[in-house]
Amino acid sequence: MSSIKFSNAQKDGLVVKLQRYFEAELDQELGQFDAEFLLDFFAKEMGAVYYNQGLYDAQAILNDKVTDISDAIYEIEKPTDI
Repeated sequence: MSSIKFSNAQKDGLVVKLQRYFEAELDQELGQFDAEFLLDFFAKEMGAVYYNQGLYDAQAILNDKVTDISDAIYEIEKPTDI
């Protein structure tokens, strides 16, 4: 898997969310540089876990749809005497 990359707009938005979280929940000010550093750490060290879970969730949805299609095909089968 390649490294997780965010657009500048996404990164800016995530940095703001981190800063707000630290202020609201931890009563600490988190500077721009520190927030970017923390975001990069999360992406590098934990991003793959979230990415993989997203893949597993997508695979489960796909499996459900394939099962639905298989059931629909079975329902329209024509009876034969063979």
